[in-house]
Amino acid sequence: MTVLNNARLIDPESGTETLGAVRIRAGKITEILIQPIENIDMFRTRNRDKEGSDSALEILDCGGRYLAPGIVDIGVKVSEPGERHKESFRSAGLAAAAGGVTTMVTRPDTSPAIDNPELLEFVTRRAAAAAAVNVLHMSALTRNRAGREMVEIGFMLDAGAVAFTDCDHVIEDTKVASRCLTYARSLGALVIAHPQDPGLSRGAAATSGKFASLRGLPQVSPMAERMGLDRDLALVEMTGVRYHADQITSARSLPRLERAKANGLDVTAGVSIHHLTLNELDVGDYRTFFKVKPPLRSEDDRMAMVEAVASGLIDIISSMHTPQDEESKRLPFEEAASGAVALETLLPAALRLYHAEALTLPQLFRALSLNPARRLGLSAGRLAVGAPADLVLFDADAPFVLDRFTLHSKSKNTPFDGQRLQGKVLGTWVAGRRVFG
Repeated sequence: MTVLNNARLIDPESGTETLGAVRIRAGKITEILIQPIENIDMFRTRNRDKEGSDSALEILDCGGRYLAPGIVDIGVKVSEPGERHKESFRSAGLAAAAGGVTTMVTRPDTSPAIDNPELLEFVTRRAAAAAAVNVLHMSALTRNRAGREMVEIGFMLDAGAVAFTDCDHVIEDTKVASRCLTYARSLGALVIAHPQDPGLSRGAAATSGKFASLRGLPQVSPMAERMGLDRDLALVEMTGVRYHADQITSARSLPRLERAKANGLDVTAGVSIHHLTLNELDVGDYRTFFKVKPPLRSEDDRMAMVEAVASGLIDIISSMHTPQDEESKRLPFEEAASGAVALETLLPAALRLYHAEALTLPQLFRALSLNPARRLGLSAGRLAVGAPADLVLFDADAPFVLDRFTLHSKSKNTPFDGQRLQGKVLGTWVAGRRVFG
């Protein structure tokens, strides 16, 4: 049995922050104490009287640091199979543990794509053997994410898929999309989509506007996102499918999302940590580590996303962890690969919003832990008796300058390299077992 004592407990369900203690046994939270244990000897004596022995009792003094449910990160790319040199389950698991991520939900945009039970079972075995944290897997929605032929959704559910997505390959044929969503609805499957108009966004490297024009970059209007979301929501209304938009990044999309929720559609939405903390000007002189998909938006859009998270309109914050090797990033901006690693930087970057007083810690962990767990039907993401002891202990005020070469990920393509961040993970527990710190 383990007791994490003298910790500031972040409860995203109740929205509270309390100094207390958490008791862990057999991988679950067995007790929440609303005040720290002051007399350790007396506590040990009571435990010995109750349990018969205190030899296995470990009491850890957290020193008043913050203790929260471990992060549930939807949309992590692990490059197995096909590109293991970019990221493996082992390296991703180490990065996740160091970042306070206790559950990774991986994308199927591998090479080949995860679109059949055999491949899904392969990555499930690899993750179980190599990763230090929980790993769940999404399946492609269509064969090879090509948008033409639906995968065997029932078989993939039986093999353990928790959701279905073609990632950034938007299904262009609306009839194919409607068939996929209809079948997914009949089986209760969750579909995760990337709302973009594929014709408008194809080949774009920046958001349209004065900055992109001055830099001479191929650009796309934020309207492409709204148009893609409009189509998706119409299909959701038609089919009744469970739907999650992986990234909402434009203020113009928010009224559509709000209306869909008000109309009772089973719709949730996410945003990446990069679109919450960076804007289009950060690209500066063609810095390719800032090239992500969708491209970084204006500061007005960024602030609108922060407000949407605070209000609950946007449900989930994710890393959208996308490892790329040096060769694919050391290219002219237009040709460079999109994506950034973020498993280890997700929490300290999110704490920027806390320090800016834009979000409280319970609001942050509602979007980082509670809501993604709920969307996937998991019992994680909560600080409650009976919940899995998946926890993160962190110092929200500890400053550091990020050196990308210290990251556990194989790829080092982070936009936060050299930046001053505030907030360090001190310990991570998965099912009561300490995996970091």
